[in-house]
Amino acid sequence: MKTFPRTTVGGISLPRLLIGTNWMLGYSHTGAAADRGIREKFQKPEDFYPLLRAYLENGIDALMAPVSTTPLCLEAIRYAEDKSGHKITIIDTPAMNVDDSPQARAEARAVIRRSAAIGSDFCLIHHTSMEQLVNKNLRTITRLPDYLSMIRDEGMLPGLSAHMPEAITYSDENEYDVETYIQIFNCMGFLMQVEVEAVARIIHNAKKPVMTIKPMAAGRTTPFVGLNFNWAVLRDCDMITVGAGSEAEALEDIEISRAALERRAPILEARSSPVAQSILGHK
Repeated sequence: MKTFPRTTVGGISLPRLLIGTNWMLGYSHTGAAADRGIREKFQKPEDFYPLLRAYLENGIDALMAPVSTTPLCLEAIRYAEDKSGHKITIIDTPAMNVDDSPQARAEARAVIRRSAAIGSDFCLIHHTSMEQLVNKNLRTITRLPDYLSMIRDEGMLPGLSAHMPEAITYSDENEYDVETYIQIFNCMGFLMQVEVEAVARIIHNAKKPVMTIKPMAAGRTTPFVGLNFNWAVLRDCDMITVGAGSEAEALEDIEISRAALERRAPILEARSSPVAQSILGHK
């Protein structure tokens, strides 16, 4: 098995390239037809294996998804682990009820316990839940320590999925007990709530490593442009989460990433074209 540059988060070694899952689980960010096409392609654990194998054979052995609430994803992970003989580090991103009531807290604890039960190494509260607690006036995240403590109690490393970039700043200012953050970051500004430059500063100032997501803006820029931009801007401790729809796409993304980190040109096949362009050396 090849290796890939790694970093350490909360004492756990992680590849700097993480396995993304939107293009396996049916979240295209383009339309319902594309979502259905993805789900039709990945219907059973065996369907995921060629793609997951491509990552694993290149030393990329950590996967981000709402695994504990997506049974098919968990089945695919177990299948890949059994077939390959390699463990996959699970970065779970479950949504949970964050209402301020005894019943809601019990429901949240049950979600967190489920995350631990499947063997998650990280439990990062999903942005749709965590961002309900953000108070921009007070620059706090209300009751966040309660949920982080629940995660620690279950033996996992806590973190935040932060589509809202202020969450990183507020968490650092209040010294919340987190080990890492998820943050959208791409050259297109896709789904980013402030300018690219502002998010870049937030990431550079973060007290913990950052797991960036959507580097290619859900297909709105090419892998060459999107990945080279992120690798050029991020710190050595930060990571990029990359999803792919096939083994071949994953291998392209991995080669582009290796080349960017090694400061060389990637070794890639030329794109197909109905009319060859002589300027590119095509015949």
